[in-house]
Amino acid sequence: MRVHPTVFALCAAAAAACGSGRVTTAAAPIAAPDSARIRSDITYLASDRLEGRRAGTPGNDSAAAYIAHRYRALGLAGLTPVSYLQPFVARPAAGPHTAPESLPTQNVVAMLAGTDSVLRNQWIVIGAHFDHLGRSTEGALDPEAGDAIRNGADDNASGTAAVMELARLFAAAPTRRSLMFVNFSAEEEGLLGSAYFVEHAPVSLDSIDAMVNFDMVGRLKNDRLIIYGVATASEFPALLDSANGGLVKIFGQGDGFGPSDQSSFYAKNVPVLHFFTDLHEDYHKATDDADKINASGEATVVGIAERVIRDLGDRPARVTFVRVPSKPTVAASSEGTDVYFGSIPDMAAGDVAGERLTGITPGSPADKAGLKAGDVVVEFGGMPVTDLQTYSQALYAHRPGDVVPVVVVRDGRRLTLTVTLGRRGG
Repeated sequence: MRVHPTVFALCAAAAAACGSGRVTTAAAPIAAPDSARIRSDITYLASDRLEGRRAGTPGNDSAAAYIAHRYRALGLAGLTPVSYLQPFVARPAAGPHTAPESLPTQNVVAMLAGTDSVLRNQWIVIGAHFDHLGRSTEGALDPEAGDAIRNGADDNASGTAAVMELARLFAAAPTRRSLMFVNFSAEEEGLLGSAYFVEHAPVSLDSIDAMVNFDMVGRLKNDRLIIYGVATASEFPALLDSANGGLVKIFGQGDGFGPSDQSSFYAKNVPVLHFFTDLHEDYHKATDDADKINASGEATVVGIAERVIRDLGDRPARVTFVRVPSKPTVAASSEGTDVYFGSIPDMAAGDVAGERLTGITPGSPADKAGLKAGDVVVEFGGMPVTDLQTYSQALYAHRPGDVVPVVVVRDGRRLTLTVTLGRRGG
């Protein structure tokens, strides 16, 4: 997942739900999601032997071959009779510490024909990126670790495993519409794999009814599941409520744009949903390893997603696309700044006046100042904080070394703490 290194994201949180269309009752799958299989896939994809799966590396190629082998074993159709690979050259923008690169890589694409002679001409895309940072420090939150392997177990071996498990479930019980399983490369370089796919899709984009994306779904905690794009089709809110059945607490975010591959589809007027189990302190670090994955929690997420996709695949009519008004952009740019605070914002905290913190990085400026997980930041350096965007704006107004007051609400009380801001990687 591509999220800004300091506050991790500026995701639009227009969590409005539009209307409530009639939802068909989804049939139960023949098989249930298999947590052991999910854990096994993540363990392989996030193993040191693949060296973090960065686009353009042998480890990325090995991951693509592993995914393609799984689809072949399921009997799914490829892009050609002999290949599931969609080769392209990723050309990421030059970073502050790197020269321009050309990275030969590939998406992996498999197709499952629908059972209805008419509806099989319409498609649901089920996707996730399989690349990660590898040994690169670009985008890493632990540059001090040098060329250590960043295995990306949650980001995004977890999403890759979810898509492969959904392919297994639907191969056993197809839907009326056709399904396309796509694993994107070069997401970490700027959503390049999904951008290439939508420009070179094997079917007309007009025939794609919806895209369901999985990025960082391996750390379900306290039964809290975040889903972006819930307002991009008028039928989505009721559909999600029916598929969930009270299993988890869904925090719906409205906008279809965000720091993952669903954005490439939403830009082409395709309704999207993005499943996400929130940020954590191992994000974009060498510590994002397979032993920290909640495989049973991911199986729960896959089960909910299976029911959502089955409804989309079997309903008589297509869902209704909605273009969600975007929130205003943040005035203070995060680009080029290396200011470091050390908080992990709660991406689902749309129900509080301020920005709730779900975690604090040990040893960080926030930790040294006494901030704690659960604190709600309401002022930062004298600027009011009402949400993630204003929190980010207040942070980026400062520089490393600045001493700022931070006002938080903790257990119903307002506390003012003094923070000396650090330098990222320092």
